Amino acid sequence: MTALSLIIEDDEDLAEIFSQAVTAAGYQTEVINDGLVAQERLKQVVPDVVVLDMHIPHVSGDKLFVQIRADERLNNTRVVVATADAQMGESMWGKADLVLIKPISFTQLRDLTARLRPQT
Repeated sequence: MTALSLIIEDDEDLAEIFSQAVTAAGYQTEVINDGLVAQERLKQVVPDVVVLDMHIPHVSGDKLFVQIRADERLNNTRVVVATADAQMGESMWGKADLVLIKPISFTQLRDLTARLRPQT
């Protein structure tokens, strides 16, 4: 079974790079560029990994993060926070599974998400 990753990122170029990197790490990926859409999708699926931008439209990344952590169905979902806001990133240390400060390289994201892959 292929592991599922949601890329929640509103910058189309970054979302494409993130999607390619996470796909290269062995995940099936879905890109979502709106917090409200992400909120609805998270009610429907249980992703293995979420790459989460903190500054997205309609529902912020930090609110989505709290909702993910509060949802028992998502207890095993790993969350990779991706943000250009170093202060926001620092506030997420110890909460998220990984915190990456943009710019993030393709290789960096591919290798780190590969480590998060569920063992089959």
